Amino acid sequence: MVCVSLCSAIRASGVNPNMNPLKILSFGAGAIGTYIGGSLALAGHQVVFVEQPAVVEALRARGLTLDLKSDPRREGKGQLTVVPPAVEFTASLAEALANARFDAILFALKSYDTPAALEALKPIYQSANLHTPVLCLQNGVDNEPAIAAALGADKVIYGTVTSAIGRRGAGEIVLEKLRGVGVAEGHPLSKRLAEALDGAYLNAKLFPKAADMKWSKMLTNLLANPTSAILDLTAAEVFANPELYRLEIAQLRECLAVMRALGIGVVDLPGTPVRALALATRLPLWLSKPFLSKAAGAGRGGKMPSFHIDLHSGRGNPGELRRGQSEVVYLHGAVVRAGEKTGVPTPVNKLLTETLLDLTVGRIPLDEFAHQPEKLLAKL
Repeated sequence: MVCVSLCSAIRASGVNPNMNPLKILSFGAGAIGTYIGGSLALAGHQVVFVEQPAVVEALRARGLTLDLKSDPRREGKGQLTVVPPAVEFTASLAEALANARFDAILFALKSYDTPAALEALKPIYQSANLHTPVLCLQNGVDNEPAIAAALGADKVIYGTVTSAIGRRGAGEIVLEKLRGVGVAEGHPLSKRLAEALDGAYLNAKLFPKAADMKWSKMLTNLLANPTSAILDLTAAEVFANPELYRLEIAQLRECLAVMRALGIGVVDLPGTPVRALALATRLPLWLSKPFLSKAAGAGRGGKMPSFHIDLHSGRGNPGELRRGQSEVVYLHGAVVRAGEKTGVPTPVNKLLTETLLDLTVGRIPLDEFAHQPEKLLAKL
């Protein structure tokens, strides 16, 4: 393991030490926040993380740990610990924004945490007349409009992350599959951010149309995600069942139909052939299955789909979550809402959204559909 301070981070990254580094505020040190913020810090940029008080003390003591060995460009020096002053940690958002002028704020939260984050940010922006843009790296297509509504349309930059990141604990991540980061054009800072991200070994690419980028990423998030959680099956087990595979194809086709109705195109993302995924939905099932099965497994770095992790790791304790605290609302639910507006039927996405929500909030027992595909299919 290599311990990295600010000066050694700049030398190790190969970044020009005379560059003008960005100053970034990251909301949280979760998987994506740690990976993106930590990588930027390794490249010589200034990064401050806002976290819970108990987490802040731990991070100040041990820093961030990034296992980046799967990136061949690290030349074997892949497990890195980034400690102050290369990074800073604070429990006070207001204090951080009062004491420093940031170039951008990283939003890499779960989508259901966006309202609370914006509730904290909005009064600070208003009272201090802040103009710092938010780079939104969240899944789904509803977060950027929410940020724009709260802070102003000129204060949001659309982004996405396609690399697979595993989280071992607060501030501890492993890069499971290197792909890249997308940044939408249209903001004065977009190009500079993309260059900084690319210089930090994050494989950044600029996209001319934000909606194409965000919806294409969401399309990849749909595969075997709620089905795995509802049935307590791996993605491979879902795809091995012919009827469940038909269900997976149907939900993708619904999303693509909604995108066509909205005039949104399918684009390839860094390391992710989304257009091939869309094309596969038009092929005979026997021909498309090998490709989609591989995509469903490889896209997550070999771990269980995120909805399964959320539901079965205790985050979805029955009765403890209010309606909406599941990202299914922001993925499949977004397809349903857009379908209602455009007149495109989305029965499969609606079934998966409502069923997973019922399980999440305890309206039905957690094992109601466990290993019973026929029971779920009967509802459709």
